[in-house]
Amino acid sequence: MTKERNDHDVIDEDLYEEFDEEELKELVEIERQKALTKAQQEKDPKPKRPFPKWAFWLIALVMLFNVVALLPKTFSVPAVNFLITSAKLSTQDNIQTYKEAVVTIETGDSKGTGFAITADGTILTNHHVVEGKDSVTVAFPEAGLFSADIVDTFPSVDLAVLDIAGENLPHLKLADKTNFQPNDPIYFIGNPLSFNGIANKGTIIDYTSLGSWEEPVLMIDAPVYRGNSGSPVINQDGEVIGVVFATLFHDTHGRVGLFVPIDYYYEQNDQ
Repeated sequence: MTKERNDHDVIDEDLYEEFDEEELKELVEIERQKALTKAQQEKDPKPKRPFPKWAFWLIALVMLFNVVALLPKTFSVPAVNFLITSAKLSTQDNIQTYKEAVVTIETGDSKGTGFAITADGTILTNHHVVEGKDSVTVAFPEAGLFSADIVDTFPSVDLAVLDIAGENLPHLKLADKTNFQPNDPIYFIGNPLSFNGIANKGTIIDYTSLGSWEEPVLMIDAPVYRGNSGSPVINQDGEVIGVVFATLFHDTHGRVGLFVPIDYYYEQNDQ
């Protein structure tokens, strides 16, 4: 696979659309819940009153029109689309299972994403999400709140390991290696913008080199936003092959997401 060089890398904070309108946030959250409900009805329709696909898409189209018309300068169509995609994906059994292991990380002045990789509470996230902290609060969707200690940091590959006192926690399986082919589909789950537990999908593009990194990272064609830092990238076998850490405007591919291959986590642990 080719490794391209691109020195115009921008890490995390400058990669996303701002989202400051409280009223719009509440509106979109309501519509997201409606979309989720309608998607579930589409998956499991009642025998006597099935919910037709055309009606779901009509509702989605009306939702898009209303929200975008309300505040067109502060919220883009792609940012609404990712909520609709998440609502549909969240009706899948595998996505529901993955989401249980994805946590919200609160540091007091910011929010990010992480995910459990063992049943007793080892959590993987980005270094920049917890940088300068000794402990943070993590929240599981079902298992609740925990205080987590930062036990390892690997700034050179923007990874950090947290530990909580837990047992029988939902967790994700790490792939042995980051094996892929260009255009392979992936899922990722995180806490973008002002939302939690948003599932989305994309495709792998290829490796790229960053001017500030020694190791190449992987690009994905996917809607990555603020708060997705630390999101697990999951392949079609249900294994984590990397961790989202940034986005980048690429000369060829446009706006892309970036993730750290899981191989780098193993390499740092072996040192």
